[in-house]
Amino acid sequence: MSSVPVLSGVAKEKGDAAAVDLEQFDLRRFLDALGSEEFSSIDGPVDLAAVASMLEGNPQAVLFRQPAGESIPLAGNVAASRSRLAKAFNTTPENLLGEVLKRLRKKGEVVEVPRSAAPVQQVVLTGDECDFTKLPVHLQHGLDGAPYISASIDFVVDPNTGWTNVGVRRLMLRGRRTAGVDLVAPSDLRAIYIEHASRGERLPIAFAVGTHPIDHVAATMRIPTDELALIASLRDAPLGVVKCVTNDLMVPADAQFILEGYLDEHGHVEPEGPYGEFLGYYGGVKKNPVFHLTAITHRRNPIFQTATISGRTMARTDTSQLCALRTEATVWRALEVAVREVKAVYANAATGGMFNVRIAMQQRVPGEARNAIAAVFSCLANVKHVFVVDPDIDIFSDEQMEWALATRFQADRDLVLQDRMRAMPLDPSLGGSHHTAKAGFDLTLPFLRPGMTRSIEHRVPAPPAFEGRRFDSLEAALEDGPKSFEQLMTSTGTRDGREIVRWLEDTGATRTIARDEEGRYFFG
Repeated sequence: MSSVPVLSGVAKEKGDAAAVDLEQFDLRRFLDALGSEEFSSIDGPVDLAAVASMLEGNPQAVLFRQPAGESIPLAGNVAASRSRLAKAFNTTPENLLGEVLKRLRKKGEVVEVPRSAAPVQQVVLTGDECDFTKLPVHLQHGLDGAPYISASIDFVVDPNTGWTNVGVRRLMLRGRRTAGVDLVAPSDLRAIYIEHASRGERLPIAFAVGTHPIDHVAATMRIPTDELALIASLRDAPLGVVKCVTNDLMVPADAQFILEGYLDEHGHVEPEGPYGEFLGYYGGVKKNPVFHLTAITHRRNPIFQTATISGRTMARTDTSQLCALRTEATVWRALEVAVREVKAVYANAATGGMFNVRIAMQQRVPGEARNAIAAVFSCLANVKHVFVVDPDIDIFSDEQMEWALATRFQADRDLVLQDRMRAMPLDPSLGGSHHTAKAGFDLTLPFLRPGMTRSIEHRVPAPPAFEGRRFDSLEAALEDGPKSFEQLMTSTGTRDGREIVRWLEDTGATRTIARDEEGRYFFG
């Protein structure tokens, strides 16, 4: 596959609602299309205190129709499985990465629609009417500092490029119209905010809540472009955007909710946290900026959304599944320029979707597996462990990966270590260090040069297939050349084989039958 190009900035041209389908990527429509194995609906009232435990480890997306007995439904776990992400892209889990990479190569079209046509501005609340505490926001983890809005996608404009930057940030409720925002880890939004705060300026920002899974995938990507266009690319359809009511930001017109406001000019000064982080442990209290709410706009019959983040069932959280897909796309692009025949890339969601990466590849020359390991070490700070296998290993199978590690790896020969690399600050194993060590595991079989075949000790057993030439007799089969026992059975078409044992014994009494180094029979 060719590398993913850097997308150019996209002008947002005026249009009308007819220019784009403003219902195609409606969250409600996506949920309605899920089957019973992927989705469940809770029709009666549910206390907000019960939501987190009902989502924890749940393999299904869940719609709480009356959270706290109120009228705004709450959806959770929407993107918390690879199969649901695949459904969002109209493909299969195995082909999901390929579909994402294909869409990333397309130029995204962004069309501004008038406010009268934008579903997300059917209801507009400003002033005292907009209130965080009137939304179904729940406590997610036992030690969290407050209820969090966790499925929020943020939109800001980078004044240096004019592009819209899109990301995923949580909001810790501090009051009716204030919330803490986590901006500690390096990011484009952090850099943009610090620049504004250094000048004593507020940063206009908007958050979309209740969005199609594709929009969340786009928000996790790190590709230098106007990221509204990136959403359109991944949707493989024009993106309708609308101008906010209280600032000039453009946001998806088909979202369920938009929370408008600004990050104040005071910088990283207010405590935010603790919070259950995406690595399965708590993050402590940090100093962070404050978001001030100036408007809430939403559909007439909206769905609010929460995302699962942390705990012991990481593979069944929204964050891990989204991070895994982002990791795979980033790693694939890095491998495209480092090695040649990459067959598959998989980031296991159980590791937070980024710390452990598996690669299946065909080596063309000795050492390519190590080149792949080095490329992955460098392309993402979050990746700590890289496992490279031959194409015969299914990297989606824990069983096969364990087998490859057990039988194709020698630590003194196949372990690649690199220390003092950039660390993910939230990694609890760092012990206060600002650097991390990374390990690569070369689980490939010894490299074969052209014309060479593997010794029998490196061949994988499989049930006999009984495919090959037929002969008039067993004598004729052996006269033709050495044969395995399976080939002897195939040569006569027998479905038993015990008669061949008798024939070998009887014939061996009068004529020498020997065996070669692979155990094949031949006349000596």
